[in-house]
Amino acid sequence: MDTAVKDMSAEEFLRYGDRILKDIADYLAHPERYPVLSAVEPGDIKAQLPLEPPTAPESMDAILADFHQILMPGMTHWNHPGFMAYFANSSPGPGILAETLCAALNQNAMLWRTSPSATELEEVVMRWMASLLGLSESFTGVITDTASISSLLAMAAAREAIPGLNIREEGLSGRPEVPRLRIYTSDQAHSSIEKGAITLGIGQRGVRKIDTDSAFRMRPESLKASIAEDRAAGWLPFCVVATVGTTSTTSIDPVPLIADICEEEKLWLHVDAAYAGSAAVPPEFQHLLEGCDRADSMVVNPHKWLFTPMDCSVLFVKSPQRLRRAFSLVPEYLVTDSDNTATNYMDWGVQLGRRFRALKLWMIIRYFGQEGLAALVREHVRLAADFAAWIDASGQFRRTAPTPLSAVCFCAVPDKELGEAQLEAINAALMQRINQTGEVFLSHTKLNGEYTLRVAVGNIRTQQKHIERLKALLEENLPLAVAQTAPAQATPQISTASG
Repeated sequence: MDTAVKDMSAEEFLRYGDRILKDIADYLAHPERYPVLSAVEPGDIKAQLPLEPPTAPESMDAILADFHQILMPGMTHWNHPGFMAYFANSSPGPGILAETLCAALNQNAMLWRTSPSATELEEVVMRWMASLLGLSESFTGVITDTASISSLLAMAAAREAIPGLNIREEGLSGRPEVPRLRIYTSDQAHSSIEKGAITLGIGQRGVRKIDTDSAFRMRPESLKASIAEDRAAGWLPFCVVATVGTTSTTSIDPVPLIADICEEEKLWLHVDAAYAGSAAVPPEFQHLLEGCDRADSMVVNPHKWLFTPMDCSVLFVKSPQRLRRAFSLVPEYLVTDSDNTATNYMDWGVQLGRRFRALKLWMIIRYFGQEGLAALVREHVRLAADFAAWIDASGQFRRTAPTPLSAVCFCAVPDKELGEAQLEAINAALMQRINQTGEVFLSHTKLNGEYTLRVAVGNIRTQQKHIERLKALLEENLPLAVAQTAPAQATPQISTASG
């Protein structure tokens, strides 16, 4: 009797594969069957799962039953057209099929030799991305998982570019001859910049946040003054991070003016265009990336607004030599005879094992083409402008920031006499009520201390009807949120004295 453990048979794979693909197709065709935001409470999912792993094999029927009955209720549906929180991402059919191929082929794109196709396709796709965004051929790059890692790698390359410090070999710790290093970014920049500084040993105090103007854009004059002040105080400035599409408001820093300062001060310029970089696919929006060709590095996330399944981030660099200098470490067992003629992406970052992410981006770009991708971006900008116009015309809502792209920041102001605390309570209650409907998912931020709701349009399935439904939900739920948060009326005191 053969008792050897074996993989799933081809026949079983086809049977369950067909079943799963049919489920996926049905899910994508009807995502609104599910509430966009899960209603489970913390611990609900774990409570339904065994504490110990199974001893004996289990059937795929049982596994899939638990997937649908236990896990699906705990999913937040990023593919839902009502997902308007944070920055939406989508999983179109071509990307899903590409992920299936990626899992089946199981490539490790660490060396050219370990997957020539994965490596060379990545090089081609990076060139395609630069072309789609109108960037010059001076950029090359690498695909990572997220903008957090892309920006971390860029800042590491910037640190490596500081002359004379030899940080790669000697590190930062215990070296009194090394001054405190300084990174500059706006007070609206993504938290990943601070996290990167923490990881690189620069620390949060090594990040100086530059104030922003009324449109939440970095003030170049404040940047220049801060650099001069820091140099006088003994800091060593080495990197500036500008943002094209800030997380809260999608504001766009004045990159050309910031680039002037970086060139004058000999500082590395990194541009975080994780969200808004994709907006440059339509040619009429390429002015949004003005000045970015002068940057040393730049990040764009196709998994945000270029309809590529999580995760996929592209890091452009002018000097791959700096990036490799920061990270390349080749033990003998990884030396190959093609090292001098081919790209080994393991040298471009921390990871040795690397997923074949280029495949899904390649398939997305080919399937939709530049024209299809541009049309989707244009429509999302139009939908956001429509919603912003509705907010402006409403007597009970107010925009709290400009709307340069596809995200709208606003708050409810049902009564101009209400105080800040009560307005915050009303807006928080309104967002909670909207999210509890399961039809739309909104997120919030604070701008100049004001509680602000965000509508971010970016899902491939979001249409005008979903924006109209959001308007209706806001109108229906605002009076209920006001009533819900109204101060309790004082209860009259009943005298018990005898008279």
